[in-house]
This record gives sequence, C-alpha cells and structure tokens, in this order.
Amino acid sequence: MIKKLIYILLICCSQLAAASKPELVLANVYSADIEVEQYWVSEKLDGVRAYWDGKQLITRGGNVIAAPAWFVADFPTQALDGELWLARNKFAETLSIVSKHQPIDSEWQNIRYYVFELPDAVGTFTARVRAMQTLVAQQNSPYLKKVPQFRLANQEALFTKLQALEQQGAEGLMLHHQDSLYHTGRSQALLKLKSYQDSEATVIGYRPGKGKYQGMVGALIVRTADGREFAIGSGLTDLLRQNPPAQGTVVTYRYNGYTNNGIPRFARFLRVREHF
Repeated sequence: MIKKLIYILLICCSQLAAASKPELVLANVYSADIEVEQYWVSEKLDGVRAYWDGKQLITRGGNVIAAPAWFVADFPTQALDGELWLARNKFAETLSIVSKHQPIDSEWQNIRYYVFELPDAVGTFTARVRAMQTLVAQQNSPYLKKVPQFRLANQEALFTKLQALEQQGAEGLMLHHQDSLYHTGRSQALLKLKSYQDSEATVIGYRPGKGKYQGMVGALIVRTADGREFAIGSGLTDLLRQNPPAQGTVVTYRYNGYTNNGIPRFARFLRVREHF
C-alpha cells in the first residue's frame, strides 16, 4: 500500500512538473525581406530565459528556479517573460548561479531579471513596450529591469548596430514587429539576428592537446543530430580544456556556413546547453 501511494505521488509530481512548463514566444531567424523600421530592436542577452508566473521564476523546461526571496520580493503578480542576466560573455557563470537548488545570496546580488515580454497582455507589441516600461518603474525593484527597445531606420543601420554590439561582446539582436499581438510559438513577428549561425552537437570524445595544451584536451569531438562528426577546439578556455564537458553532454557552437563535405565551417565552442 505504501509503495502504491509513493508511486501515485511520483506520477502526480511528474504531471505537475510537465504542466508547469510555460508556453513561450519563440524567434525565427532574421529574413532580409522585412521592413526594419516596423520592428522594435533589442540586444539578444546571453543569459538564462525565465518565465515569471506571478509567484516564481520557471525555466523553459518547466523547472522552478530557486531565486532568493529578497530577489523577487518586489516583482509584480503579473506574468513576465525575460532573461536572468549577469553580463556579456558570462553565460556559464549565470547558469551556475541560477541552477543551484540552494541559492547563494552573494552570487545573486549581481543577477538582474530583464523583461522583454508580457505574456497574454492585450494590445500590440508597441503598447506592451510602454506597459513594460511603466510596470518596471512602478515595482521599483533593483533586480527587475526592462530590456531596452529601440528603432532603426533600415538594414544598413541594423547591421551597423549589430557589428558595434558584437564588437562589445553582445550575442546578437532581436527584432519584434511593432503591431504583433501576443501569442506563443514560433513566428515571423519575432526574429533573431547574428553575424554567425549556431547549433548543437553531442560530445562523443576528445582530441589530446599539443604544445601549451599538452596534458589537456585539444578539441572536443562532437556529433550532430544528423550524424556529422567533427572537432571543436576554438573557444575552449584553459579551464574547459582541463575539465571538459563529459561525453554525452550537448554543447552549443557557432559556425559560418559549411564546407564542401557538409561540416560546419570555423566551428567555435559557445557553451554547454542549459540542462535544467
């Protein structure tokens, strides 16, 4: 009887976890045929996406983030969609901080929650931009911020801005159509723009390092979902070369097109994929 009750509880808990997975707006890749002046533009933050349901922060996968009570104390009861962000090129550190089951106050002091969408809000995205500005100002929380949204006149201005921000370490740009109503799923109303492509692959082995990397990992050997295998050495820090992602780990890499053999060109390690 006890075993049966435990089994029922486990089933219920798993159903609750699945039910809590939020339905979110997802971006498509930038298309050159759009009219840039009809879009709001913002920096693509390389943090951990989080949905605020009015009581707690939840990952894309439906897991509750153990944020300190003081961090969310002045958050609104209204649902928010945003990014837990530390700084540019600090994704690994951000993920390490927010994925802990027991939050460390000193680490969370430098985290901010940047809001870029109001789930289920009425009106156009332009109206929601104004609403986000008002909402964040009213809450007066030092940990709640609004992602800056700005306008650009044309494609030339867009790519000039992209180049300038990427030189400062930004991941890319997001474009959100001014007249779009809120709805979940992937849509042309929300686009992402980077000067490079990125994808994911699974670590299946290692190539030994040479020279100054003697005794460390020289490159990760990875396999894509469609079976292509290649090595990624660029982008690995000394720490990662000493303690590389375990075999079976999914990593994200950037690249610029493909070789004649269909292998990603200039593959560069970006990060270990979010695992929680």
